[in-house]
Amino acid sequence: MGRDSLGEFEQLVLLAVARVGDNAYVVPILEEIAARTGREASHAAVYVALRRMEAKHLVASRLGESTSERGGRAKRFFRLEPDAMERLRKSRDALLLMWEGVEEGLPR
Repeated sequence: MGRDSLGEFEQLVLLAVARVGDNAYVVPILEEIAARTGREASHAAVYVALRRMEAKHLVASRLGESTSERGGRAKRFFRLEPDAMERLRKSRDALLLMWEGVEEGLPR
C-alpha cells in the first residue's frame, strides 16, 4: 500500500458516505459509523477527514440551503468522487491478501 493507500478512519468515512448517499453530511456519517462499528467519532474528526479527502479528490462537497433550525447555517453535503471506490477496493484487496493464512497460525 503506497502513497495512495487509505487509512482505516478514511475508509470508514468513505464507506459511510457511500452508504448514506450523495446527500451525506457529518451527522448521518457519524451515525452510520457508530451503528456499523460501535465506534464513536467526533464531528471534528469526520469533518477534517472529509476535507483532507476532498483535497485528494476522493469526495466533493456542496453547501445546502441555510435553515432556521441551524441558526441560519447551511449543511455541507458530501458525495464520493469516482476514484474513491477504486481506492476503497484496492485497500480492501490488499488487506484480504495480508489476512490470507494468518488466522490458521494464530491462537484463539
